[in-house]
Amino acid sequence: MSKGKYCDYDTFIGAEAVEYLKAYLEMRRNGTWYMPPEEISDNSPLIRDQHSRKVRSVTTSCIHRLIHKLYVKAGLINKTEGKVRYRLRPHSIRKYFRTQLGSQGIMPTDYIEYMMGHSISTYNDIRMKGVDFLRNKYALTELSIRQKEKADIYDFVEDILRSKGYGIDKELLKRAIAKPHRTVCNPLSYEEERRTAIRDGFMEMLRKELLDPSLEQEIRKQSLSGY
Repeated sequence: MSKGKYCDYDTFIGAEAVEYLKAYLEMRRNGTWYMPPEEISDNSPLIRDQHSRKVRSVTTSCIHRLIHKLYVKAGLINKTEGKVRYRLRPHSIRKYFRTQLGSQGIMPTDYIEYMMGHSISTYNDIRMKGVDFLRNKYALTELSIRQKEKADIYDFVEDILRSKGYGIDKELLKRAIAKPHRTVCNPLSYEEERRTAIRDGFMEMLRKELLDPSLEQEIRKQSLSGY
């Protein structure tokens, strides 16, 4: 709320977060042994205090404690580090967000700062592009904490295309800009778009190389020398 105090910002969550958030809200609708069923509305807190039978928002300090416990449980920090400041704190997740979005070279730095709610000189330019444009940019980064699946034939072909100068990421972005009404916000939709772009790029590469006059002459020479 403090980041959006003076200006409005748009930011996004990945498919993993959406999946777990839906499961969490469904649990609240059904109720548990310590929480009665809750009617979810637009005014409901996104995360509620589970220790209160009355619906109220969880406090900031409680979120800090929960995240700290998860760090310890995952083995990322030592529970006995002492009273000094821990290497990982809740704010570290924002830094992870920034690092991961910028590591692939797809997302411009100004866009990342905008999604983090920082004050930037290009604020109006980025906001004018619209939320759908920004959502597609975010989707292209495939931000995820899950381990990616093993490489398949499409990954192999994509490596060939990259070696030939074909940028699949740029092609996906180009398509997203050309069709701003389409929203790619889940892994299955994005993967299908990616595979389509790889197939199209591979066919384009084959056409160009097979129709290249110098390549055709080289093939002809090799054929004649074989007789």
